[in-house]
Order: sequence, then structure tokens, then C-alpha cells
Amino acid sequence: MKIILIDVYNYNKGGAETVCFNTGRMLEEHGHDVVYFTLKWPENKPSQFSGYFPESKVTRRGAFKSVRNLVNYFYHFEAARKMERLILDERPDIAHIHLIWGQITPSILPVLRRHGIPVLLTVHDYRIVCPAYTFRDGRGRICEECRGRHFYRCFTHTCCKGSKLMSAVMAAEQYFRNAFFNPARYIDGFIYVSNFAKDIQEKYMPALKSKRNMTLYNFSTSISDIPKTMPKDRYYLFFGRLSYEKGVRTLLEAFKGLPQCRLKIAGTGPEETELKTFADDNGMGNVEFLGYKQGQELTDLVSNAYFIIVPSEWYENNPMTIIEAYSTGTPVIGARIGGIPEIVVDRVTGYQFESGNADELKTTVARADALTANEYVALSEGTLRFAHDKLSPESYYPRLMSFYKSFLGR
Repeated sequence: MKIILIDVYNYNKGGAETVCFNTGRMLEEHGHDVVYFTLKWPENKPSQFSGYFPESKVTRRGAFKSVRNLVNYFYHFEAARKMERLILDERPDIAHIHLIWGQITPSILPVLRRHGIPVLLTVHDYRIVCPAYTFRDGRGRICEECRGRHFYRCFTHTCCKGSKLMSAVMAAEQYFRNAFFNPARYIDGFIYVSNFAKDIQEKYMPALKSKRNMTLYNFSTSISDIPKTMPKDRYYLFFGRLSYEKGVRTLLEAFKGLPQCRLKIAGTGPEETELKTFADDNGMGNVEFLGYKQGQELTDLVSNAYFIIVPSEWYENNPMTIIEAYSTGTPVIGARIGGIPEIVVDRVTGYQFESGNADELKTTVARADALTANEYVALSEGTLRFAHDKLSPESYYPRLMSFYKSFLGR
């Protein structure tokens, strides 16, 4: 089978790209041919298919660049042409999209349909029904005011990065896309990475209920077989973007009352200075900001941590942070919001707490801190069982292939 994997970026920019590239490698290991279609970016990895990659807003040159970037936010003419060439040259069996909205755009969808190629979408965010894709308004609050059709509220609520202009553009793009390239018409199958995501997308775009779909959690390429013992150097770890929706302020509020518990924070972001100031002002010597970490250094931090904490205050879908933690046998304390409760099984793989509730998080951390050595090993064993059963390539691949084949009559 020959599969086109479609994503905005040809480098590891975020969780969607991690899943896309891991899927590509897995398919190739099973003997399939994989073709990549992304935009051009300075950070892109070398690719034999780069000649088919359309320009991005960064690499585009020439007069009226800003105007062309705005037009291409709605409809990327070059992407449609390059996809046509790629299909004629490579003759793929199926197209599997990870990210396209606002970058590659739906311009490629009619091209794929014209050639009779089934189109599948892994739904990594909420962009199908939410212009700002996070269900958060300009104040950072959970917001479902658009209700699948009143997208002007993205503008009135200033939902996109505090910018009226960007919010207006994203609302307009949503109206344009739904009118001319509605996902329920142009996409044949949907792969949701949480049941929560499936339910909320179908709630606000009911036409999706009639489309073939499956829920398939993201997977890890490497999962330990050996449960962890109680770490001697005990610390709790948050890793990710330091921004409002990640709940790091709530995390610090909780640890302010837990001076005996060490917290390490790995990451950078717009709230970094404010969070450091809060820790300093409150004399929180138990908190250490590590800055941005990646690769083996981050893997070691995760595998040596006592618990990973995911204190999100937005509708997280299927966080890779939890999957990475489970792969090393590290239990997780996760907020009860979005798709997190589906994979943080209370008292089996870790603990849950009410999102945004610093007091409940404090109580939960104190409970975790009081575990015996045997109780901790049992939680670690629980994470590994869950990972091997639901988050491994061995469980992911046959389900993905069965879904692919259902569109090819095989």
C-alpha cells in the first residue's frame, strides 16, 4: 500500500508531527510505501519529496507577500497544483492528513477527491468546529460560544492570541471552509485521538456522525517492560509550554503549600517570567525552572521523575506528555478535563484532580508523596500495562491498517 502522509511541517514542531512521523516509520517497517506532503520551512528535514512541497508563509518571496500569505490562509493555490503533480507521479492508495488548516488549506481536498483517493484525517485539535482550535476565549476561559456556526464570536471574544485581526481572519476562514470545503463532505474517515474529541466535534458538526470513524490513541515507539521502583531522588515534573492554558500557575499554587515536595519545570513560553516571579515572591525554593529540554535529556528527566503532573486548564486531547511518561513507567497526576481522564486511570496509572483546583491538586500530591514502595511499583506496573495495551505500535498498527483497508475494499 502507498500512503500520503500530510502535515504542515516536515520537522518535529509538535505532537501532531511526532505522531505523523512515527506513523510513517511504522508503516515503512511493515513494508508500505510512504510519501510525505508538507510545506517548505527552513527547519525541514531533508526529504526526497521536497520538490512537491509548496511555499510556506516564511519561505514565500516576491511582491505582495503579505497579501499572498493572507489569501493562502484560505486557499493555497500552489498546494493544489503540487498535490496534483504528486498524485500523478506517485499514484497513492490513500491520503492520511494530520494538519492542514490555515496552512496547506483544504485546497488539496478536491484534488484528492477528483483522483478517487480516500482521505482520512487524524483529529489532533478542535479546528473543525472552533476557529481558535482550543475552545478558549481571549481571557483563557473555556468557551463553546461558537456552537459550530456562530464563528463571529471568535472575533467578539478575541479568541486568537489576544488579536482582533487574527481572530477575525480565523473566523472568516472557518465560514469559508464550511461553505466550500466542509470536512464532513470532503473527508471520508476520521481518526479521533480521544473519545472526548469525537463527542465534542460531533456535537457541533452533527454531519460528522455519519462518517466512518475510530478512536485511536497516539502511540509510543518505545515502551519499557520493567516497572520502576521508588526513585531515591524524588521529584515531580512538569514539561511543556509555559502558557496560561497549561495550568502551571495552579501547579505553583499547590506546591506553595508543599515545601517538602520538589518540583521541576521544563519548558519555556509566554508565562515564564510571571511564573518565575511568583515562585521567587513566595520563597519557593522547592521549585526549579530548567528551561527548554529535548531529546535524551528530556527522556532522562521523565524516566527519573517520581510523578509527571499534567495540570491543564483547557480541553487537552490526547497529551503526548502522558504517553511519554507511561512509556518509562512513570505515573501521572492529571487534571480531570478533556481527554486526560481517558488515559489517566485513577489509582491505576496515577491520580486525577479537578482542573484549576490548586487545593485538590495539593491534596493529590500529598497522597502521592505518602505512597509506600510497593504501592508506587503497583502504579508503575499499571502505567506499563496501559501503555502496552493501548499505546504501543503493536496495538496501533493493526487497527490503523484495518481502517485503511475499509476504504479500499480489502
